[in-house]
Amino acid sequence: MFDSFLDELHDSIRARGGQPTDVPAGLEECHSAKGSVIRSWLWDVPGFRRWRVSRMDAGDSLQVLNSVAYPDFSNEQPLMGVDLLWFGGRQKLVAVLDFQPLQQDKAYLEHQLQDLRALHQRFPELSGEETMRSFDPNQYFSPWLLFCRGGAEEATRSLPQAFSAFLSSYWALTERSQTATSTLPPAEVEQLQIAYDRYSAERDPAHGLFTSHFGKEWSDRFLHEFLFPASAS
Repeated sequence: MFDSFLDELHDSIRARGGQPTDVPAGLEECHSAKGSVIRSWLWDVPGFRRWRVSRMDAGDSLQVLNSVAYPDFSNEQPLMGVDLLWFGGRQKLVAVLDFQPLQQDKAYLEHQLQDLRALHQRFPELSGEETMRSFDPNQYFSPWLLFCRGGAEEATRSLPQAFSAFLSSYWALTERSQTATSTLPPAEVEQLQIAYDRYSAERDPAHGLFTSHFGKEWSDRFLHEFLFPASAS
């Protein structure tokens, strides 16, 4: 379901000078007794201190694509967050595409999220008002995130267009930020990114899913060593 999205994401990273780097030993790939598999990648991308990608394939029952990009501490731009889940048995899509803000200050949001706000208006079918159940939408999520609980029509028609536009908009924001003056000092950006990892590790709904497929020991390592490594600091 999400292989084309994965390829597009990786191609866009490579096109901007990204180079693969090592995933912690034992977390690069895992197979379950249920026949599911999860593979993960880390990228060294100019302008970013960390960019991770994961792809889970559980056949017809479940497909997952997840990615988070962490800009350098000298750059106050939002993190990029992608969460795509397809539940084949129910023909149900859950999609979250967001520029995840470091703070909820109005001036910061208006400055950093203009492009995302335009996408929110461009793709109303991915601009649902329903809130996410595991997270406080007022922390580390933007007011204009693309969010959808839909079906096959959204997965095959709306989502591919929105995903491409979303990536393009984030790269455009990155280009602008590299010549802009940051209002947040690097030390504060670092602390805000650490707080993001701690907050997310405590609430990540995928941890239970990974545990059910790959066991608690592996999933605990995956959560704290790969998904949100700063949560242990």
